[in-house]
Amino acid sequence: MKCLIIGSGPAGYTAAIYAGRANLSPVEYCGPQTGGQLTQTTIVENFPGYPDGVDANQMMMELRQQAERFGADIRDGEIVEADFSQRPYTFKTDSGDTLQADSVIIATGAKAKYLGLPDEEKYNGMGVSACATCDGFFYRKKVTAVVGGGDTACEDALYLSHLCQKVYLVVRKPYLRASEIMQQRVKEAANIEILFEHNATGLYGENGVEGMHLVKRKGEADEEHYDVAIDGFFLAIGHKPVTDIFQGKILLDEMGYIKTLGTTQQVCDTDGNPLPGVFAAGDVCDPTYRQAIVAAGTGCKAALDAERFLNA
Repeated sequence: MKCLIIGSGPAGYTAAIYAGRANLSPVEYCGPQTGGQLTQTTIVENFPGYPDGVDANQMMMELRQQAERFGADIRDGEIVEADFSQRPYTFKTDSGDTLQADSVIIATGAKAKYLGLPDEEKYNGMGVSACATCDGFFYRKKVTAVVGGGDTACEDALYLSHLCQKVYLVVRKPYLRASEIMQQRVKEAANIEILFEHNATGLYGENGVEGMHLVKRKGEADEEHYDVAIDGFFLAIGHKPVTDIFQGKILLDEMGYIKTLGTTQQVCDTDGNPLPGVFAAGDVCDPTYRQAIVAAGTGCKAALDAERFLNA
């Protein structure tokens, strides 16, 4: 095949739209989560073209339908092995099929890290979120909690502080790991309360999150358990890029994100040399922004890069 797209979501579907319009006859494998992590939220209000917001699953379905309209062959299933030793590149699916492709767009995304509480899954989309900039708008003038102590957690808490009545920052350690300037901004925010040496142990509520169970100084002699009423619970303890099958085969950064070359979406081998016809798009190569519109933009770039490579 001319072009294989690994992963769905805004990046993968947008790449499929552009590749399809370029007559590359793209084949796209959706991966274990069809539509990507955006399908774990409810309403998307910050994607251009939807003035009243749009259901996230509906938006992903419409992107898929648009890609299929231009000839993309979108398949359920997962790529579980990748061989970049020679072109055409060889891949294996979870059903045992072997594929070969002249160009590849990797759009496998990243997964938010969770605490592992059963309540996180129970209230997913009902008060639990891993994206403050995506879902914070729904909690205007309400009370929220952010879990984490690094820069991301502080940024999320500050973002929410401009929308919410009150924000609790739940920090496991007795200090923040964030940069000095971020720490200062959080401490100066009147409606942010930092709960040092606290762990969230659960959530409660009838039709959504109404509060969280906390333990202070867990394991110490003065350990204390109590509940705090909240409307929204935001995880900010990091993301993990879905790059396990590419370990040792392409160039990744220290966190596992794919490193692209210059202003392109070009992927390199582990020595830093460009891998002909291999490109990346979306959160799998973006540890900074992690927004649907950014992912879609890099999906467009990756497809244009693939088209130019194949035409050359």
